[in-house]
Amino acid sequence: MRLVTWNVNSVRARLERVVAFCERAAPDVLALQETKCTAEAFPREPLEALGYEVAAAGHSQWNGVALLSRVGLADVEEGFPGQPAWGDPPRTEARALGATCGGVRVWSLYVPNGRTLDDPHLAYKLDWLARLRDAAAAWRTADPGAAVALVGDWNIAPADDDVWDPTAFVGSTHVSPAERAAFAAVGDAGYREVTREHLPEPHTFTYWDYQRLRFARREGMRIDLAYASRALADRVTGVRVDRDERKGKGASDHAPVVLDVADA
Repeated sequence: MRLVTWNVNSVRARLERVVAFCERAAPDVLALQETKCTAEAFPREPLEALGYEVAAAGHSQWNGVALLSRVGLADVEEGFPGQPAWGDPPRTEARALGATCGGVRVWSLYVPNGRTLDDPHLAYKLDWLARLRDAAAAWRTADPGAAVALVGDWNIAPADDDVWDPTAFVGSTHVSPAERAAFAAVGDAGYREVTREHLPEPHTFTYWDYQRLRFARREGMRIDLAYASRALADRVTGVRVDRDERKGKGASDHAPVVLDVADA
């Protein structure tokens, strides 16, 4: 199975690129984040024409997640158990979508940004991650041999070498001890972060801000990551970041992360 996670930063704005990527890279499962459209407005037809089943979650022009699969799409679940709400009035945002694809339980995740260290959104982010950790631990307890993939935009750089210059992020979100601890806690629940296992080199980035020529200057962050249950992690044979998709007109500010997974 080829499993890809990609923060597409508006699926309707980048539909031609998504279709071309599917034709070129041939993912079996594509997890999208920040689709920025309702489920009803998701552009399914061109992707279904390529042989993909589509599940999408979205409530507005913000957030949004989707799963595309050509190896089956069963037991679709919007939101994980205990997922916290945000807003006034509070509402569960479209940030998590799970489905069973080719025997693997895949979750497309768009972790809240956090905004600033003194913003209530950071407390929401930490609570969101804690609830995800609890849900992920429960899934492993229920079935220790289950193949589970938690993939997406985590909005956390787990280590200093996951940002282009740690001094530029002092006092910022994405690198704070609390966020990094919340990310590591998912690993403590019995999952392995497989992108670093296969791409251990420092400055292996997946995101580059549009401003200040960050991509051209190789000033990025590694925030698109993949936790796999132990049963699945042993089957991952390779990982790569498709930097070509960050190039050219109309590119997302994130690159796809491609995981190749052997049969069970």
